[in-house]
Amino acid sequence: MALPTKDLMASIAATRFGLGARPGEIDAARSDPQGWLSRQIVGRGADLGVANYDLSASRIADFRNFRADRRDQRMEAPKTEMGMKPGETPPEKDPVQIAGRMIREGAAEDFLARARNAASTDASFRERWATFWCNHFTVSGVKLITAVTVGPFEAEAIRPRVFGKFEDLLIASSAHPAMLLYLDQAQSTGPNSRIGMALQKRPNPRNRGGGLNENLAREILELHTVGVDGGYGQADVTEFARCMTGWSVGNQREPEKFGKFVFREYAHEPGDRTVMGKRYNDRGVDQAASVMKDLAASPKTARFVCTKLARHFVADVPPPELVADLEKTWLSTGGHLGEVAKTLIASPHAWAAEPHKFKTPYEFLISSYRLIGGQPGAIEHLAPTLNGLGMKAYSPPSPKGWPDEGAYWATPDALIKRMAWAESFSAQVAADRDPDALARSGLGARLSERTGKAVARAESRPEALSLLLMSPEFQRR
Repeated sequence: MALPTKDLMASIAATRFGLGARPGEIDAARSDPQGWLSRQIVGRGADLGVANYDLSASRIADFRNFRADRRDQRMEAPKTEMGMKPGETPPEKDPVQIAGRMIREGAAEDFLARARNAASTDASFRERWATFWCNHFTVSGVKLITAVTVGPFEAEAIRPRVFGKFEDLLIASSAHPAMLLYLDQAQSTGPNSRIGMALQKRPNPRNRGGGLNENLAREILELHTVGVDGGYGQADVTEFARCMTGWSVGNQREPEKFGKFVFREYAHEPGDRTVMGKRYNDRGVDQAASVMKDLAASPKTARFVCTKLARHFVADVPPPELVADLEKTWLSTGGHLGEVAKTLIASPHAWAAEPHKFKTPYEFLISSYRLIGGQPGAIEHLAPTLNGLGMKAYSPPSPKGWPDEGAYWATPDALIKRMAWAESFSAQVAADRDPDALARSGLGARLSERTGKAVARAESRPEALSLLLMSPEFQRR
């Protein structure tokens, strides 16, 4: 399969592999588009990644203190019918409400920082690669405790490892407090563990608590490694979940470990386990880690994850040849993600001239800011629109993450809402910008004659820019 011209490849490099072209970016990539992308694969990690876990611990501590204060507040005597009691703090000055608002604002600041980096980075392929893995190992802010830890999770577990070994990324994401709390692994208790046996002896059944939780084990198998057709059964899920008992998060009684990963031997289900035909000795915390290492090395994982990568970057129905190229590199390097990324940009099957991917709402907004060389100044510039388009910040609908198929996003209602946003955005930013120049710098050789003429003939700059933003070649990558 022959590669397109350098001009077209430069446009594809910035708009398909990257998050949209900033002014001058396509020109910078033109002499060596593949080399331009390859130079963004630096070290093991991506921007905004710091693997120290301090922020997660701090956020979890703040949340648990807030929850305790709110519980104490609710236990106070109820208000009289006349309203507040003498000396009662007005709601707007209530320290508990203030604490809750600050916690939520921390999550908003995390998302804004991520979006601002995406809009301004000169390495948007690296950023797209990182956000793919953030979505692959989804933690959703469906609960307040996970909403405030999604940002730290991405910074601490995912971003520092996106160009390293998949095995390391899998274990780090699975052991991160945000994942343990999101999928309720932190409370999973082996029925025959020391604490499990003690709980079973309690006379009141409602006080037994604990119990085996299979959520994380199931999602690791189904979504993170071998996939739903990977050859495992319910018995494998249960056995793997037993291996993972004891993986938890430090609490208030453990100040030095509060909000960080801990292994609770007394909650671990004793005994050797068999998962997908292989026996694993009971070695405490290493029992589950050993299962993950073998899952990471499985050819089924290589096939499943490489198919997802090809689907995300190239087409909803990815070229089998591209999947085969990625899979071969994965298996020959032991899942070295930096080498897989290099194979992706080297494969001619990733460079088809026709764009097949429809942008998600987040990609649409980020690429619009990149088009004008700007970035969002506040979370209010993003959140209402993302909410309206069904992509609420840090809140994918399930552990599967945000859908990657265009049919999910390209609905008639969504297109109307995109048009409304494009018109509003253009009205604010187009006055001192030349839409014709933006069309050329933002799409390069991908700019069609039809779109070029529509932009040139528009009655005003805002109209021209909104037409550009809603053009087929800008909506697709």
